[in-house]
This record gives sequence, C-alpha cells and structure tokens, in this order.
Amino acid sequence: MTAEGPWLPSPALSLPAGERRLRLLSFNIQVGLRTRGYGDYLSQAWKHALPSRGRRRTLDQMAELLSDYDFVALQEADAGSVRSGFVDQVRYLAQRAGFPYHGVTVTRDLRPVAQHCMGYLSRLPAARSSEYLLPSRIPGRRALKLELGPEAAGLTLLLAHLSLGRGDQHRQLDFLGGLVPDSTPTVLLGDLNCDAERLRAHPGLGRSGLLLPEQSPLTFPSWRPARGIDHILVTPQVRLHRIEALSHAISDHLPLSAEIVLSLPG
Repeated sequence: MTAEGPWLPSPALSLPAGERRLRLLSFNIQVGLRTRGYGDYLSQAWKHALPSRGRRRTLDQMAELLSDYDFVALQEADAGSVRSGFVDQVRYLAQRAGFPYHGVTVTRDLRPVAQHCMGYLSRLPAARSSEYLLPSRIPGRRALKLELGPEAAGLTLLLAHLSLGRGDQHRQLDFLGGLVPDSTPTVLLGDLNCDAERLRAHPGLGRSGLLLPEQSPLTFPSWRPARGIDHILVTPQVRLHRIEALSHAISDHLPLSAEIVLSLPG
C-alpha cells in the first residue's frame, strides 16, 4: 500500500550508519465506529452494545492507514464480543495490515456484550512485555510496557489510555513515570485524556525525563479538532523528528503519528 501525506519518503531525513528511524502511531479507534458530530454519540449509542453494518469496512480502512507504520498503539478496541461480531479487532487489524506481532490487554470484560481492550501492532518483536493495572477509582485502566531488542536500541514503549478524572489522571501519570527505566530510550504514547499543559506541569513525568514536543497536535474531536488529548512523549535518548495528527476522520479521534530516530549500539 502506498504511503500518504506525511509519510512520503523524506529527503530531509538522511540517517548515518548506526541510527534507525521508526514510524509510530497512536490511535483511539472507538471500536470501529465512525463519528461525524456530537449527535452521533446519542444516535449511535446502541452500536456500543450491538453489532452494526459498516464496522468491518471501517476496520479495513484503518488497516490500510496503519500498514505504513512500524508500531501502532490502539485504544478503545474490542477483543471479541457481541458488538464486534466476535471479532478481536486488534488481531484483525494486525492481519489485515500485515503486522507480524500484536498484543492485547482487556481493560473491562463485559462479555458477552463487550470486551473493552487496548493493544498494539508491531513489526519488531518485544524482548519483554508487561501489563499493569493503573490506579483508578473505577477499575479497568491498564498500561502495557514493551522492551524491544538491540535492533531498536532497546527502546521501551509505554502504552496507556487514562481515566477522565483529574485525580485519577494524576496518580496514573505518577505510575507511568515510575515505569521509565533509567538512561533508556523510552516513548509513552496513547490517549491520555488531558491537555499538554497538564502533562508538562506533572512532577512525576518531569522526573521520568519524558518530554512533550513544543506544539502538541489537536486530535479531538476528529470532525473539528479543538483539543490535543492524544500524546507521544519521549525521553532525551530519543530524537523526535516529526509529530502530527493525520487528517483521517475515521474515528472520533484523529490518529497521532510520529517519526523517531534512535542511536543503535555500536
């Protein structure tokens, strides 16, 4: 499949030997539902509990977009239930987009109606992976930690989908900051449900070394983006070459893409 827009080969990024570029994407896929306005949240509410036409077609369009990336973090997917037609959406996207590796963590198991989950698609294997329950008044928020091998400079990837409440978010960001290993290239990506100013002011993130770009792209709502609540943060060992929201209004969030550069071990 051909690349679009920001992912056309960039002559401005010429890497010397010993460096590697990775294309990352974070995407809240809203269980494969299209939302074109706030009214759809009411008129399509039944689709969060029952199967509906068009969901598979939307997933196929998502897979075409995802196929141009090296690693994709997915939020608000379904792991196989009535509403998704018993389709594990992360596995389905991995197969359709040609990713050899994928993983899923179920965040709220409401079978048979729903299996809320988040997950990832990867072209690189993880040497180690861990799953964590995030602190929250209402259980169900989780984080994934993946440690890649030397072909990706030992990169650590933290994936999360945070709560809506400010108190829960503060505790969850503290927890995520504590997962960042010392002197190791690390990227945190996901739907963090808060603006960049809150993240920059959070002391736990500051201590971890995770940094935001100077300008955080607006990702929500997809039909008229007014807030940047999806984020990709990096530690100083990771060079962030480019970050932007893609103009693909397939979900109620725009996909957030980034291009990073890593120094490989000599």
